[in-house]
Amino acid sequence: MTEQPREAPRRRRSGGRAGRIAERQAPPASAAERPVRPGLPGGRYAPLTESDMQQIYDTALRLLEDTGMGTPIPEFTEVVVDAGGRLDPNGRLHYPRGLIERGMELAAKEWIWHGFDDDKSIHVGGDRVHFGTAGAAVLVHDPETNRFRESTLRDVYDCARLVDSFEHVHFFGRMCVARDMQTPRDLDISTAYAVLTGTSKPSGSAWFDPRHVHETVDMFDIALGGPGEFAKRPFILAYNTFVVPPMRFAEEANRCMVAQVETGMPVQLLSAGQAGATAPAALAGALVQGLAECLAGLCNVNLMRPGHPCVMGLWPFVSDLRTGAMSGGSGEEAVLNAAAAQLLNWLGLPSAVPASMTDSKLPDSQSGYEKGLTVGLAANAGANLVMESAGMLASLLACSPEQLVIDNDMLGAINRTVRGVEVDEGTLSADVIAEVIAGPGHFLGSDQTLSLMQTEYVYPIIGDRESPENWTDAGGLSALQLAQRRTRQVLAEHYPDHIGPEVDARIREAFPIRLPSRFS
Repeated sequence: MTEQPREAPRRRRSGGRAGRIAERQAPPASAAERPVRPGLPGGRYAPLTESDMQQIYDTALRLLEDTGMGTPIPEFTEVVVDAGGRLDPNGRLHYPRGLIERGMELAAKEWIWHGFDDDKSIHVGGDRVHFGTAGAAVLVHDPETNRFRESTLRDVYDCARLVDSFEHVHFFGRMCVARDMQTPRDLDISTAYAVLTGTSKPSGSAWFDPRHVHETVDMFDIALGGPGEFAKRPFILAYNTFVVPPMRFAEEANRCMVAQVETGMPVQLLSAGQAGATAPAALAGALVQGLAECLAGLCNVNLMRPGHPCVMGLWPFVSDLRTGAMSGGSGEEAVLNAAAAQLLNWLGLPSAVPASMTDSKLPDSQSGYEKGLTVGLAANAGANLVMESAGMLASLLACSPEQLVIDNDMLGAINRTVRGVEVDEGTLSADVIAEVIAGPGHFLGSDQTLSLMQTEYVYPIIGDRESPENWTDAGGLSALQLAQRRTRQVLAEHYPDHIGPEVDARIREAFPIRLPSRFS
């Protein structure tokens, strides 16, 4: 007998039901009661064994001692040689194992990445997992035309404002390059200003000239109330790509790093070798090279200023070996960055890895599965900072405000997997099961269900869970269409006010800010 298709359930238009839904949707009064929050402990996913990690570490130290790092700047050469390293006739700087291990001992194992609003500060290190943005995209996706345009300073600011309004993106780093800036000084200072004014969350940016680092910190001091204030509560992390793989220092980036250390700015030591291109195609080899590069940078910084806050940006990228193109959404990328997080946590060093670097050119099914895979593995491996976790497209060449909105939902769901399942006498629910069996026969109205609705479960903003009938009645909108609507709403209404008009005027009087003032 052929089974007949079941009729879709009819909606119930009950005022009582609407009232119950409204009551249940009220968020918890305390942030600590929310189902997910910044800094949940990760580390349940472990792609490497103890022996694997030991071999990778030992090989990295052997490379640093025998092969060394090319093109070191004088400031770092001096402190390394004085501490027992050597500069060979080819200009390569060699680090004995004991010197690297001394640098690791001196390094800060945990530190506070402040928000401008200190209530939003995050504790970096241990097994705490946080999600945020980064990148140097040169394009922005336009969902109306399904084409790309060059990114601008306004895009930097607008992305910051969006992230400022999101629950599940815990920090903001510059996502795109302001291609409408005419000089490097305009680019460095106006980008930092857009980040500063766009969000009060912990933030990050990048600099091309060490002089601009000092100028920018002067600007931050004005924002915080006076000279030296930024060094007391640094809220901006320098995203510093300090190496040119394989195993050469990037001169200008290292000069910026010296300025960042001098001004008290935390530094992400970012190594981004691409497996099969600028790093070995063997995934273990890519980890070895990237770890060696990051350890050299960590040693340099801590010989210059012991305990300066750093995060190890071990960012091993992957190539599609058929073409040589970057493959940011691949399974290889996912497991490689999870392994990088596990390795750094094993060493007891603050970790940052990239994820969500989909190869898709627009928010679609490909971007969804690639983002979910790569972020899910990195987070559950315990990465302290999951970078580029929202808003990126086209293997980091482009970003999308609408994708940011969608990815906020994704990060909430992934953070729930990091939290895992709590097992205790109450959650085992034996008494609740017995009461329901003896009573109504379902759990919908039980005290436990009502009490856990907002503390155990995460609900999407964009993701749709309605029946097909309800979805159709509501307009039948896709996730991208809903994200467009949400993006327009936030950008029309949300202007962070942590920088007031008087402080803004002082900054504009002292620096060439190219972003139009919202106070004029």
